[in-house]
Amino acid sequence: MTKHSKHAKLARPFSGNFARQEWAIIGTPCGNIQQLAAGVMRALGERWKTAYLDADHHGDDQALASGAQLQYTDKIQYHRLDFRGKLGPFQFRPLLNEQDLVLINGNHFAAEKQILVIDPKKAESLQRKTDRLTDVRLVLYAEGVEAIHPFLLEKMPELAKLPAYSLADVSSIVQFLERELQQALPPLYGLVLAGGKSQRMGRDKGLIDYHGLPQREYAYQLLQDVCQETFLSVRPDQIEEIPERLQPLPDALLGLGPYGAILSAFQAHPDKAWLVLACDLPLVSSEALRFLIDRRNPAKNATAFQSPVNDFPDPLLAIWEPKSYLTLLQFLAQGYSCPRKALINSDIELLQAPDPDWLKNVNTEEEYLHFTREGRA
Repeated sequence: MTKHSKHAKLARPFSGNFARQEWAIIGTPCGNIQQLAAGVMRALGERWKTAYLDADHHGDDQALASGAQLQYTDKIQYHRLDFRGKLGPFQFRPLLNEQDLVLINGNHFAAEKQILVIDPKKAESLQRKTDRLTDVRLVLYAEGVEAIHPFLLEKMPELAKLPAYSLADVSSIVQFLERELQQALPPLYGLVLAGGKSQRMGRDKGLIDYHGLPQREYAYQLLQDVCQETFLSVRPDQIEEIPERLQPLPDALLGLGPYGAILSAFQAHPDKAWLVLACDLPLVSSEALRFLIDRRNPAKNATAFQSPVNDFPDPLLAIWEPKSYLTLLQFLAQGYSCPRKALINSDIELLQAPDPDWLKNVNTEEEYLHFTREGRA
């Protein structure tokens, strides 16, 4: 008998207490942590989105003195949001969803990974917080210090084998974190959108032969050459007609068109980036996919081409990063199911296609006949 479960088995995105890549700096006074975090974020800020979490022992009780539960202030150069209430992982993760690296004052908060500072000034405090040292990746030595605290080596002898730098060597620390970010880049999966009803065409667009085989299979082969894995997005009623080798991925959210297909892909594999390709773009080539992949910006929600028709981003030949999963769900919660609208109102990398024909849609029989008359098929 199958064990009964009250809840659906959903694949959960990997995340710590705050974000996907969270690093606590622990073992030295708060001033040193703040100074190191500032140096790291200055160095990485041009390429990656970074955030810093800390606690303030001297809170400003005047910020919400009016009795408001929430107060927003446009500070011109940045935005400020003050509010009352408790924050836990379910609140922090949406707030920090778009951040690639979150540095945390480990004297106050625990995080998935840690940068351990060996500093006699905080040795006694650290001895009470060794339970926070769950995944130390880097050891830093304060000025004049050359050895790890004996109480730490007794519990964690593996610390002696970790990379180690001086606390003042910000450049080496930055290079270490840059390597960690590169290694943590989400792998690229391919998704062929073949679940439309092709009402305007009057026949299944995925079965039209432009290149010697059905277009959905041609698109699948293109993606298979550049992606770690590739799937064919289909309606549930199409499953029986799709060969298993095409890895059919049925829509879990019905009636939402491409929006539902992309969300369904994220629901199945939430920690992958998705290269989405619609099957009504017959002139997409390996060159187009390589151009897109080579210019992928994982610090953005997505990387997309600007449409030559209306200058808006084209959502159906684009790379959607894992951070866009939450963005899409938030738009859906507000009553929007247009992937283009989600891109327009998100932080994305927008590219100019060297060949505008890559984005040429063939959606109607008239467009198909015009396409074939031009000798394109």
